Amino acid sequence: ALVASQFAHLVDHGLLVRQAIDRKLGFGGPVYFAQHHVSHAASAFFASPFHEAAVLVVDGVGEWATCTEFFGSGARLDRRREIRYPDSLGLLYASLTAYLGFRVNDDEYKVMGLASYGKPRFRREFEKLITIFDDGSFALNPHFFSYMYDATSMYSSALVELLGPARGAGERIEERHRDIAASLQAVTEEAMVALARSCLAATGSRNLCLAGGVAYNCVANSQVVERGGFEDVFVQPAAGDNGAALGAALWAHHVVHGAARIPRSFQATLGPRYGEEEIHRCLRDHGLSFLVLDEEELCRRTAQLIQQDLIVGWFQGRMEFGPRALGSRSILANPCSPQMRDVLNARVKFREDFRPFAPAVPEERAAEYFELDRPSPFMLLAPRVRADQAGRIPSVTHVDGTARVQTVSREQNPLFHRLLGCFGELTGVPVLINTSFNIRGEPIVCSPQDAVRCFLGTDIDFLAIGAFLVSKEPYDGAR
Repeated sequence: ALVASQFAHLVDHGLLVRQAIDRKLGFGGPVYFAQHHVSHAASAFFASPFHEAAVLVVDGVGEWATCTEFFGSGARLDRRREIRYPDSLGLLYASLTAYLGFRVNDDEYKVMGLASYGKPRFRREFEKLITIFDDGSFALNPHFFSYMYDATSMYSSALVELLGPARGAGERIEERHRDIAASLQAVTEEAMVALARSCLAATGSRNLCLAGGVAYNCVANSQVVERGGFEDVFVQPAAGDNGAALGAALWAHHVVHGAARIPRSFQATLGPRYGEEEIHRCLRDHGLSFLVLDEEELCRRTAQLIQQDLIVGWFQGRMEFGPRALGSRSILANPCSPQMRDVLNARVKFREDFRPFAPAVPEERAAEYFELDRPSPFMLLAPRVRADQAGRIPSVTHVDGTARVQTVSREQNPLFHRLLGCFGELTGVPVLINTSFNIRGEPIVCSPQDAVRCFLGTDIDFLAIGAFLVSKEPYDGAR
């Protein structure tokens, strides 16, 4: 059934791409087609700061590949090895996501968060689901999965016999569910480390690039950094299929057209920017009260509000590329308050209480608070919080002692970096809770109109948007 549906999709869409582009865009020039994993690999390597690197793509499935190893050098990208459908680490995680009562291709990150609350006591059962070989490859046992032939289900009755009854959507989460999530996470980490080591052995490179949906698993990424053997690791911030569009463009630019490549640090703020006049008009249209401040005063006042345990929407500059808010479309709060995680979940995000919030910290001070020896600008690593600091930032310290860290450099995001500095001057802790500016089930806000609607529809206390500090209550002397 799955193969049939994929073929139907190919006929309906894939074979008609040229005609659709010509009809809708009026473009009659050449159209190039990049394979799915090639697009992922290009998005990681060609956007990386490396002249050469091993490249590992791990996801559900693209065409037939589920895991592919490449070697990138200069403007070249050479495929070395691939694992094919139905053996898939991404589909293993997706199948257990469905079994645990969450949405496939949407809620895998919830399972990763839930895993921290459990113990991997189902590891022996998981050894029946997946075999990891000495060369880093793996194979799934098809007896436990149905996604190969059933378009409505990911797992078979054999999985239920092995692990017990599946959890229905919305049902209470029990200790068994947490332990199954922990076991899944443990085997995923083991498989990712084995794959990384195989890339190291095959390429001899000291650099690794990661892409594909599984590369969003920041806990597994941290294990790859610690145990994979590479000196440096770059994870594409839009590691999933949205990043493949960038990869296809970079592949066409460098591989098809032979353009030279200059490695450089990737800047994730690629989205739209809105001018002060447009923001001002939006605020006036909604009858909002605001102050107009220079950057230094905006940072100082915002830091004071957050110190008082108030929640601030932060809308500045170009929107981030990828699924993480990185200080352009963020909700910010006080990590020093033990209650703030629960307050944010209940008042603003309307989401499950077991999901953690990420800390943002100046890059140059990250090692003071986290066991981190490198930048983590895209929230794709989860190091341990230093034991002597966990009590100072309880609302960003996960139950397992880790945190999904964003390091902020002065060069790439000077305004957000300055805000962190102002909060540090007030509290002695230059760390903020940084979560995406949206509510559950909605995308991150993009435009001023999106930001104002989210601000007014939640218990966010203040909105710092451009040069404007906005309140729901009248300011004295506000314009």
